[in-house]
Amino acid sequence: MVLTVFTVVLVTFGLTKIAYQNPARMLAPENASQQTVDAIANSLRLNAPWYLQLWHYVVRGPEIKGTPTGLLNWPPSLGYSYREQRPVTELILEKIPATLSLAVGALVVWIALSVIFGVYAARKPGGVFDGISSAISYVFLSIPTFVTGVILLFVLYYQLSMAGVKWFPSGGYVALSASPSEWARHLLLPWLTLVLAELGLFQRVVRAAVLEVSNKDFIRTARAKGVSPNGVYFNHALSAALNPILTLGAIEFATILGGAIITEQIFGIDGVGRLAVNAANNGDAPVVIGCTLLGAVIFVVSTFAIDVITAARSGK
Repeated sequence: MVLTVFTVVLVTFGLTKIAYQNPARMLAPENASQQTVDAIANSLRLNAPWYLQLWHYVVRGPEIKGTPTGLLNWPPSLGYSYREQRPVTELILEKIPATLSLAVGALVVWIALSVIFGVYAARKPGGVFDGISSAISYVFLSIPTFVTGVILLFVLYYQLSMAGVKWFPSGGYVALSASPSEWARHLLLPWLTLVLAELGLFQRVVRAAVLEVSNKDFIRTARAKGVSPNGVYFNHALSAALNPILTLGAIEFATILGGAIITEQIFGIDGVGRLAVNAANNGDAPVVIGCTLLGAVIFVVSTFAIDVITAARSGK
């Protein structure tokens, strides 16, 4: 885990140095003089060799406006935003509730639907329901997320609004503490976009995992004892087939939580993904590195936790 996170920091730091070879010029006003650009570079220590900048970022850098920098400080510091003139950690903590709401809500819905569809498809492989669900899965797997989002906005927002039905907002985010109903209403279309993108893959994984254990001895024993079909599949088969579902769910959740860039951009959700995009466009390298590092940490922690859970379930 530590090696993975350090590698992400190293690679991202190197890429930002290649992409933003003169960040002081990007941060300066359009008609700023060279003296102004040099002053910005000196104040942010951008003239130091790259290895010293990396050392300051990871170990301990100079304090900027009273904020200590250095990833290994406690609490860890993700640097200081060139553009916002605020600590990167503070910026990310402001944005993460929106991304967390988007990711957790979508995860709950697509896992629930995937389990139901996958189990029912596995009960009669090759049947009508299995064929229809497979066809729908392949359709949504082949459609990019941004296309699904735009179509949903056009049909469920624009067309319904033109007809006088204003069920769905065009975008934005309302905090859960401000209004739970508006929070859910503003996230319905983003959730649906992610659910449609993930449902096809997940329900096929559930189907395959349940089919793999459906002929095991304990399943035949449960049937012989008179357990109902729903009890056999949802209680016994699904429990035995849960490991690959948990593993894939953790990976997808970590990916979305680390930065749902496309969905947040389409629906105007001011989350971590949108923060990263704006920072990349503005040359704000510390924010780019911080958002990327957040995604990496979430990913490795989530996969490690699932590894521990699946090992415990297997008795290893």
